[in-house]
Amino acid sequence: MRDKSKIAEIVRSIREGDSAAMKLLYEIFAKEMLTLSYRITANLQDAEDIIQESFIHSFRVIDQLKEDGNFGPWLKRIVLNNSLKKIKKRRTYVTLEQEHIEESDDSDRWYEAIPFNIVQEAIQNLPNGCREILTLFLLDNFKHREISEMLEISVSTSKSQYQYGLKILRNSLKKYGNEGL
Repeated sequence: MRDKSKIAEIVRSIREGDSAAMKLLYEIFAKEMLTLSYRITANLQDAEDIIQESFIHSFRVIDQLKEDGNFGPWLKRIVLNNSLKKIKKRRTYVTLEQEHIEESDDSDRWYEAIPFNIVQEAIQNLPNGCREILTLFLLDNFKHREISEMLEISVSTSKSQYQYGLKILRNSLKKYGNEGL
């Protein structure tokens, strides 16, 4: 149920104090928000805590939502910000010279032939900085400028960590024998 008018109706009910509407909105968005947070934090317990905190916060400040039907994107930003805060303490960036990864000039879409769950698992095994940037850029469609602002890093760091993460990912998935690797 992602119809903006239905979401707006539920939000209006929450503004009137309807706790059943809160539960309904939680049921609609919880799985998507948990997935988002987990992709960023790579820790299920942290992701579960973050979505709980994010929903509670969103319900407390629901009057700040400008358009009731846009609850999903608004909540996504809250979850994303809370996830980024959580990982800032443990973030590390690796310089490209620290590890030898074979170069390849293949297509940027080489991973499409590999089952998504395998690619997703390989992404979770990347170094923290690479995983966060690769997830934000590749899976959540943020631009490097936006990532640099969110993570308080330079645009060039975002780009280099993305490229480094792709190289590690490509190298770790070679065993699946795809021609594009």
